Amino acid sequence: MNISDVAKKTGLTSKAIRFYEEKGVVTPPARSDNGYRHYAAHHIDELNLLRQARQVGFTLEECREMVALFNNPARHSADVKARTLQKAAEIAAHIEELHAMRARLLALAEACPGDDGAECPIINHLAGCCHQAEGKRG
Repeated sequence: MNISDVAKKTGLTSKAIRFYEEKGVVTPPARSDNGYRHYAAHHIDELNLLRQARQVGFTLEECREMVALFNNPARHSADVKARTLQKAAEIAAHIEELHAMRARLLALAEACPGDDGAECPIINHLAGCCHQAEGKRG
């Protein structure tokens, strides 16, 4: 298969496929004498795994590890499960951080009159000051 066939089968762009190859995330395809890449079925499997892993939040390095595990017949499913649970925990922590950020933003918006005046508690808070007396900065 050529790269455009692989792109169609995986839902990835040719550019993305070349990027993943360049970064060593997937097994490099064989090359013909003229330099064209020739892909096999296992490349499709690796790239599908990679695409799906990226969609659920795995980093490029984590995807490299997942592809290595995919290609390792002696892998232990416990290793894959542990990495997956670790990623789920990281995502949960990130969600908590996002909830806290949202709460702060809503509190700031609540404190702001949102009128035509220049006084803005949001700007003052983000700038780290309590107030600006007579429009002067310290």
